[in-house]
Amino acid sequence: MTNPTAAVPVTSNPARSAVSGATSQLPPLADVGVDAMADVEPMRFELDGEGLDLADRQALRRVAGLATELADVTEVEYRQLRLERVVLIGVWTEGSAADAENSMVELKALAETAGSQVLDGVVQRRSKPDPATYVGSGKARELREIVVAMGADTVICDGELTPGQLRQLENIVQVKVIDRTALILDIFAQHARSKEGKAQVELAQMSYLLPRLRGWGESLSRQAGGRVAGGGGIGTRGPGETKIETDRRRIHARMAKLRRDIKEMSTARATKRQERTRHAVPSVAIAGYTNAGKSSLLNRLTGAGVLVEDALFATLDPTVRRASTADGRLYTLTDTVGFVRHLPHQLVDAFRSTLEEVAAADLILHVVDGSHPDPESQIAAVRAVFADIGAAGIPEIVVVNKVDAADPLVLGRLQRQERHGVWVSARTGSGLPDLLGSLERELPRPAVEVEVLVPFTHGGLVARVHRDGEILAEGHTAAGTRLHARVDAGLAAELAAYQVGPATS
Repeated sequence: MTNPTAAVPVTSNPARSAVSGATSQLPPLADVGVDAMADVEPMRFELDGEGLDLADRQALRRVAGLATELADVTEVEYRQLRLERVVLIGVWTEGSAADAENSMVELKALAETAGSQVLDGVVQRRSKPDPATYVGSGKARELREIVVAMGADTVICDGELTPGQLRQLENIVQVKVIDRTALILDIFAQHARSKEGKAQVELAQMSYLLPRLRGWGESLSRQAGGRVAGGGGIGTRGPGETKIETDRRRIHARMAKLRRDIKEMSTARATKRQERTRHAVPSVAIAGYTNAGKSSLLNRLTGAGVLVEDALFATLDPTVRRASTADGRLYTLTDTVGFVRHLPHQLVDAFRSTLEEVAAADLILHVVDGSHPDPESQIAAVRAVFADIGAAGIPEIVVVNKVDAADPLVLGRLQRQERHGVWVSARTGSGLPDLLGSLERELPRPAVEVEVLVPFTHGGLVARVHRDGEILAEGHTAAGTRLHARVDAGLAAELAAYQVGPATS
């Protein structure tokens, strides 16, 4: 008898026949197509599942196009390790089927960035994740059959699992199970280069690990204090403490040290930021979704030479470069870490000192990947992070990048939503003059307008006005240089002795 709740096969791989049986399946989608079985007619259904039996609505549905395709063996060689073979599993609780599949496609990109080979992906429609096993015990057993059929060694869940869900799901599928948070933390650990970046990632990993510590065998045995053979000795709080408790305490101590180190390392950045503020140099932060082209845009605008890679979270350490407008006003451009949907809160906490570069900016260039099929959700995810770090009120220019590879229909949607956006291609350079014009208009201007006559013997003051202020008019007389300019309050005070017109704010 056919099991009505079995997983629905969508591909023609014969190895998957062990898990096939039901005939319900996802309808064809515009962005992510779903292959139909050779002997089954595709079935259409409403987004909320109306018209299907309960078992069919909750069945595991394969997401087509998730299998990793390696171009040649060098893709394996550069990782210098055997790629983990993974199966993806997601729970679709809200939104449309296209939203669910886009989330799974992003999870595939994350998994491949971490160094794995994606074999298959399934998604289940539920009102909320099962509190015990994330997908329910029956679907977990079906997932086990898929894992066996595909020869996978890891399951990646598109969500954050509780410690209990992680343990019970692993017990059923009999392979390693990780969630989206652990996957993102692993990618950050691979890409961290600076001392501060490595410390921030380690702190985030330990925050995630602490409630998920598990003990087997000796981990749950009691420690003996002092010099007793096998005892923990000084620092283990004497008899009665288990090894897992000792591990927790040592992790707490390590996290405290990392927080102190990060605070000390962030002082240098804060000092540089204060120096820029003292000289009234406006700061512009380049922020946005991961792999939207932020580093490419920085290189195009300043020639910074920052690493550009078609990978998620290629940039973790902020890069600051100086630039100037057409009228000579100086400002700084900062390339920041990319954001992602459901960014783990451990990362937000650990990278808060780095994210301050965004929160302290005078202007944000919000870079959007125009070639993505659903850029609107990326914009919403980035703005949610802005709100979380206190940057929601900062002026923002939406820069839609990769327009040379974008779908015209997607660009049309974005143009209706972001009427004041700028459309560029960092790769080809198209649209950059429009971006520079918008940036020049939106940059904060010096607060005080002055009209002064500076003697020729004080040419240094004139040079500072040119460097740090905005020249409105300039002329030369027998007595010196006459300037009509906008400057900051500190420089205006130094120029007060040479004032020939009223200073205005």
